[in-house]
Amino acid sequence: MYDYLIVGAGFSGAVIAERLATLYNKKILVIEKRNHIAGNAYDEYMLGILANKYGPHIFHTNRREIFKYLSNFTKWRFYEHKVLAHVNGMNLPFPINRITLNLLYNLNLKSNSDTFNYYNICRENRIPIRNSEDIIVSRLGRDLYEKFFRNYSIKQWGLEPKELSRTVCSRIPFRTNTDCRYFTDKYQYMPEKGYTSMFHKMLSHKNIEVVLNLDYKKIANDIKFKKLIFTGAIDSFFDYEFGRLNYRSSKIEYYNFEKEHYQQCAQINYMDGYPYTRIVEYKYISGQTSPNTIISKEYPGDSGEEFYPVLNIDNKKLYSLYKNRANSIKNVTFCGRLAQYKYLNMDQTVANAFSTIKKINLR
Repeated sequence: MYDYLIVGAGFSGAVIAERLATLYNKKILVIEKRNHIAGNAYDEYMLGILANKYGPHIFHTNRREIFKYLSNFTKWRFYEHKVLAHVNGMNLPFPINRITLNLLYNLNLKSNSDTFNYYNICRENRIPIRNSEDIIVSRLGRDLYEKFFRNYSIKQWGLEPKELSRTVCSRIPFRTNTDCRYFTDKYQYMPEKGYTSMFHKMLSHKNIEVVLNLDYKKIANDIKFKKLIFTGAIDSFFDYEFGRLNYRSSKIEYYNFEKEHYQQCAQINYMDGYPYTRIVEYKYISGQTSPNTIISKEYPGDSGEEFYPVLNIDNKKLYSLYKNRANSIKNVTFCGRLAQYKYLNMDQTVANAFSTIKKINLR
């Protein structure tokens, strides 16, 4: 008899399993349909270079308690992610900052106030803000929207930004200074030996059993457990009773080059004119030295692993049907990116798992 059956060995499932086992001495069975733990954060060595199988996962947070918790399972390597945007034949700092504007438009903006005033001249007054086009145009104006966001969003999402919730693009910052870091969080580190190693330690508690390569539905009736925690896609749990929720995925192709580096920094986003959205060079992220290098190119599409929920009006309505259905079921808790149909950074996923544990009746 298990106290909990947890479906999924990604961040949500692993954190909940570890906390329930460590803090409450619960007996846990984790079932994962893939052949590995760590979810989309899974990494492995490709020709000696540590790389993410499902695209780069860069850890960053301002939450000390999250960083402290994960530090129980890994040592860290300081790393600040840098991204360039390929626009008009140039590689420009992204998120957009003062350097970006000066290079792109041959300007001479010298201060934060100069740059703020420039944005004010460019931006359009859009009230109310209904979608992602509105949010960008109201902040940056039409030309920057067209150059950096519209075509990239169409590639990434298969939709115009005006068809996407405002929350999709509202997460993307813009700056008046010359800070070229992609993130500005207090804690910016990578697990020293990778995410997979970190997850192995997280799931190594004597009360936790992990089974891979298995669909939980095939054995759920044969296992004795008190409560179920589901971190998979909520529509799949209900056998798509109301229809399928939409996700975007990416076909990721990896290439090896016999050279020290392939490009200027870890990530270059291709805003237009290319079938892929970005090229990532993993050696920058892992900090390794090697005579060869590994890159990946990402081609977005609708088929494949469920990476990004497509947050528009229709999908929000559909999710609400599943959420109401989920709320009616006793002894089943839905937690995580797929189960709650929302985009979560890794630290947000951990915080969400902590919050879920507090809500679970542990008696």
